[in-house]
Amino acid sequence: QVQLVEAGGGLVQAGDSLRLSCTASGRTFRTYSMGWFRQTPGKEREFVATINWSGSTTYYADSVKGRFTISRSNAKNTVYLQMNSLKPEDTAVYYCAADLSNSLTEVAAVYDYWGQGTQVTVSS
Repeated sequence: QVQLVEAGGGLVQAGDSLRLSCTASGRTFRTYSMGWFRQTPGKEREFVATINWSGSTTYYADSVKGRFTISRSNAKNTVYLQMNSLKPEDTAVYYCAADLSNSLTEVAAVYDYWGQGTQVTVSS
C-alpha cells in the first residue's frame, strides 16, 4: 500500500511559478516510479510528467516541456513538480501517482495509487 498527499497548489498569475510536492508513505519510496497528472472538469486525466525510482530518468508532456521539472528526494519520500512560466491553460487539479511496475508511462491506468489532488489556478 502507498499513501500519497499533495501540497503546494494555489492561485497565481500567468508567468508565475509554483512548486507542488507529494509525500508518500507505506511501501519503500525508492522502489517505484512516480508521475504527475492533471485534470479539468469534463476532461480525462492528462499526463504531465514521470520520473523513475532513482530520479535519473524523466519524461514530460509536450505541453509542459521546458517549463515544468519533476524531481524526487528518496530521503524525504517526496516527489516535486516545479512549474515555471505558468499559463492559464495549466489551470487544473494536479494529482501525483505511484507506479509500482516502474513503467515510466503516460498511461494513467497503469498507476497503482493516487493522491487526493491539489488545485492550481492560473489567472491571465
